[in-house]
Amino acid sequence: MALGFTPVVEIYGANKDLLNQRLISWEHIDAAGIESDQLTLTVDLEGLDGLPSLGGKIGLKVGYRETGLVDKGQFKVTRLTPSLFPFRLTLVATSAPFSKDDETGFKQRRTASHGPTTLGALFRELVSRHGFSPRVAPDVSLIRIEHIDQSNETDMGFVSRLAKKYNVVAKPYDDVYVLARPGQTKSLSGKVLANVILSVTSNNRPGDHAFVSATLEESARAQTQGCTTCYWDGAACVQREVKTGMAPFKTVRQPQPSEADAIAVGEGEVRKMLRQKYKVKITCPGDPQLAAEGLVLLDDTWPDFMRGRWSIEKVTASGNRENSYRCVIDAACLDPKAEAKD
Repeated sequence: MALGFTPVVEIYGANKDLLNQRLISWEHIDAAGIESDQLTLTVDLEGLDGLPSLGGKIGLKVGYRETGLVDKGQFKVTRLTPSLFPFRLTLVATSAPFSKDDETGFKQRRTASHGPTTLGALFRELVSRHGFSPRVAPDVSLIRIEHIDQSNETDMGFVSRLAKKYNVVAKPYDDVYVLARPGQTKSLSGKVLANVILSVTSNNRPGDHAFVSATLEESARAQTQGCTTCYWDGAACVQREVKTGMAPFKTVRQPQPSEADAIAVGEGEVRKMLRQKYKVKITCPGDPQLAAEGLVLLDDTWPDFMRGRWSIEKVTASGNRENSYRCVIDAACLDPKAEAKD
């Protein structure tokens, strides 16, 4: 996607006229994993009588006048923080539709036992009771769970613990709650994400509209390529080990209730270790096509050790009334030397 030169941001939904007229700066965090997406707006209140009521749902469209805007979704206002000298208001909104009244008891702590079941069936049971529409990746849905206890935990906390255990992503988007592998090329809400090609200009320098900077990190902890997990064999009354991947092995010390659980946890750990081997942080011109769970392709204008496909874990986009628009990308890759292709 070719980028224009005139950044444009548009707020829609509740109080859109006031927010658009008085917007000073904005920040949108689009993150993979269990972290909810967040929108932060700074609004000028000078000349207004009293503090306006700015609740409800708001949406964000961002892009360039020359190439059009992209809808980044809707958010529910969760926090208002006024300040004096200058008289401003910081508004924070999240994509998770939780209300302070908590009509469905999503924040209520529960104790229950589950199993035998599958991860998909348990996830659907937990989120459907709160009015969410569950969406589960097919391979994730079939992960077997022999037994697991929910011990004085909220349903949200329990879902987060399940996601961490099996190294999958559980995340709410408006009225949809999704469960899938990290790093997929489709967004968790089901929309197909574009592969964004990023180039470095020949005259790359700070202050230039197209300036790009990046840092690469190779994790020493990610040198392990396998995982050892254990489970209790009740029939033989012994604890057994399961090895996944190849040496050197990382050991997960917490015993699993069954061989199937041990295998699932081990496979998830191996995928996580491979994804975390290389990390890159890129600061670049704002591009509305950049999104968590998508791919950024660093082409042959980059040094050879950074070229290739990188899985986006987080995008922090921001701008202000001076019309600046920049993105910070946090991404992971198995092999940054892989050739970038369209």
